[in-house]
Amino acid sequence: MGHGTPDKMNWAGLVQNLLLVVHIRQIVCVSLQFSIPEELEPGTLVGSLDKHFPPPFQLLTQEYLWMDEKTGNFYTTEERMDRETLCPKVTNAEDCFILQNAIVGPSGDLIQFSVIIEDINDNAPYFEYSEIHLNIPEDVAVGTSFLLDEQAQDKDSGHNGELQYHLKDSGGFFGLKVDGPSIEIVVQTALDRETQDVYQMHLVATDVSLESISATSTLIITVSDVNDNCPSFSSDNPQSIVIAGESPQNMVVAQIRALDPDTAPNAVITYSFSPKVSERVKKLFSIDSLTGHIRLTQELQSDKSEELVLKVQASSQHCPPADTQVTISVLPKANQEPTIKIGFIVEHQNQTMVLPENQPPTILAVLELEGDSSSKGSSLAIEGEMFFTLSPQNGKYLLSTSKPLDYEMKSEHHISVIMHERSAEGSMIIASRQVIRVLVGDVNDNAPQFTQSVYQLKVEENNQAGKSLLQLTASDADSGHNGRVTYTLDTYSSTVFTIDSMTGELFVSAPLDREQSDVHIVTVSARDNGYPPMESMATVSIFVLDQNDNPPVFVTPHFIFFIPENAPPFAQVGRVDVKDPDEGENGNTELNVLNSQGHFVVDNTQGTLHTTTNLDRETNDRYELFLLASDHGQPITLTSTARVTIFVEDINDNQPKVILPSSNSSCMTVPPSTLAGTMVTKIYAIDEDSGLNSEMTYSVVTPSQNNSPFLVDIKSGNITLSQQLLHKHLGMHHLFVVVRDGGKPAPLYTTVWVNLLINDSKEPCHLDRAPTWTGTSEFAQTPSMASICEMETTRSAKVTLLIGLGMMLLSTCLLVATAVLYVRQRRSLKENRRKCRQENEISLPLKDKYYSND
Repeated sequence: MGHGTPDKMNWAGLVQNLLLVVHIRQIVCVSLQFSIPEELEPGTLVGSLDKHFPPPFQLLTQEYLWMDEKTGNFYTTEERMDRETLCPKVTNAEDCFILQNAIVGPSGDLIQFSVIIEDINDNAPYFEYSEIHLNIPEDVAVGTSFLLDEQAQDKDSGHNGELQYHLKDSGGFFGLKVDGPSIEIVVQTALDRETQDVYQMHLVATDVSLESISATSTLIITVSDVNDNCPSFSSDNPQSIVIAGESPQNMVVAQIRALDPDTAPNAVITYSFSPKVSERVKKLFSIDSLTGHIRLTQELQSDKSEELVLKVQASSQHCPPADTQVTISVLPKANQEPTIKIGFIVEHQNQTMVLPENQPPTILAVLELEGDSSSKGSSLAIEGEMFFTLSPQNGKYLLSTSKPLDYEMKSEHHISVIMHERSAEGSMIIASRQVIRVLVGDVNDNAPQFTQSVYQLKVEENNQAGKSLLQLTASDADSGHNGRVTYTLDTYSSTVFTIDSMTGELFVSAPLDREQSDVHIVTVSARDNGYPPMESMATVSIFVLDQNDNPPVFVTPHFIFFIPENAPPFAQVGRVDVKDPDEGENGNTELNVLNSQGHFVVDNTQGTLHTTTNLDRETNDRYELFLLASDHGQPITLTSTARVTIFVEDINDNQPKVILPSSNSSCMTVPPSTLAGTMVTKIYAIDEDSGLNSEMTYSVVTPSQNNSPFLVDIKSGNITLSQQLLHKHLGMHHLFVVVRDGGKPAPLYTTVWVNLLINDSKEPCHLDRAPTWTGTSEFAQTPSMASICEMETTRSAKVTLLIGLGMMLLSTCLLVATAVLYVRQRRSLKENRRKCRQENEISLPLKDKYYSND
């Protein structure tokens, strides 16, 4: 194989070529080249060796080309030549070729020629990836170029493989520069990440052939951030704060927040106090450098009012700090009033009690008054909350639930406990109020509930696999894991349906077939994740709608019917059953006869085939039809065909016709020297019927066999000389012969005169007129023995006795021979009778019965 030749190698072909080369007389060195485009249709003329060499021609390998031995023309074969497959690494247009060896001329010279495979534009450009990503910093200068690593490729060569590029939907922000094999993106306008951080456009690659083909890849340009923005304080930062004089340590006083439009790490902000703040501020407050939270560094115990000014700075890298001011007003500490001390009994966290739902009345906490001695005239009570009670006991108060709590009704309770004091006038007044928070813990006491328990939907068959059918939703009044619902299908549901366990979306994973099942019942379970889990169910009924996807189907591809030829017009031939599993108009079928020439028609209401005219077996003994079954489906009608063979059964409606002798006045001369047993002549007759109706027998009506030297064979109609002719036999003999067929119930017949002249004369025998029959005309069953033309021949009793004895002897011999050969011939006789019946009889089948040749 030379440079640029295909990589395939047919070893069997090489061996064959090697054997041929052994017998080659001469190797001719010539330089022939032919060029053809790739992908030619089979049988396309490539070139010819006729102009260069004399015939005959023989191509040694015929994988891609075959050659006409006489003309030298060679053509493409069924094996298409794809240049990109044959020469995948060849880019030069003329370097892809196949070498062919041929034997030419009478002397059998071996030549070699090359066929250059020219490229056509049969491959579209393609990008390796559908998306190309490029990062560009926002501070890049206009006109800056960025090299694209991803380029399109084209398997074609030459101009067909050269590519041009252009940008689409770039909005004028970016341009394209192509310099040889490199592709660069050019920034055409200034970029600002804070204004727009992502640009999406399309890079289009087009080959330069006359009928160009293009490919597109999405170019996504992400603008990366640079630190070109400084932090600034928002307007919603607190300007003034008021705190109590007894505020605790680590209390968050305020939170300040600054904004930087850049992204991390360029947007990292550091908070700090200004160096100009007072020492008291530095002593009392601290600021979190990352969150901006201002906290008390110690507990306040201030008996007088005070105002403190906090100057805060927000700093960022390479930016001057931004500042803001917060004024904190400290109120004087109030006199100590009686307070409520809470002793928790149930689970609590951060002064909040947690109680599971559905618990019986439970003691939650013990409340106790603490403070000045004046509290001795104080009392506690619950304000407005009906689920809780407060009962005094030994100077303390027991806080209890009055009934089980229900998380689904109310998940959080705020108990307002008020303290009453006696005023100077002696009346009870509300001195203070304290709110105690109670969270109700959820337990799994609610099953998921579907929005409806029964769903019904309709889906057309032949749907797309993976189609979404229905979104089922079940809600659970519980919370957390107890309220998280998982959807499943029961094990009895068809495996063709699936459900998303998290969303409850029902899918069908394969096309549905209405003819297999027109209704699917799917049971969906919704179960929560509580312990123990609770669940509920919903039923989805999916009704599959019909499409016209089934053509009508005949019960057999070949119907065979039998009908007698005397059937009247519009007689039923048989049933032609056809079924269509579709429903409605899609399954409503109509039958039509395609090629009956008007002899037959289909009754679509009954599905039966009928004749339209009288039939004649002698004219046409069978009919070959094709039935077309069409449905009424939309948008297209589906059809199918079936073959129908109708055999016309014979009836005995044709009498035998005598061909020989040609007329009743015909005459034939028989020399007296004719030997006994010689066939003198033959009665030849035909019957256009078939079977038994056409089987003919020949019988002589007059004279009787005993009075005539001639014998007529009942089957063949052969007339033979039964005895040696005597002087008394000289003269004219008229045989009146009846030719009958074997028809039922009554045979048909015809008659003919056979005139035989026993004479030595060589003169042609001729009758002036035909003999006349004077007997009865009933020959259907038994021939008449009446005399003709008063010609009666008598025989002596002696001759009659001799003939009778001879007949008895002959009968005895035949009986013995029959007994000897009976066993040997029994099977052969049965076979012959069966063949005879098959040839001459056609059984009449039952009506509406058909037979298939399958």
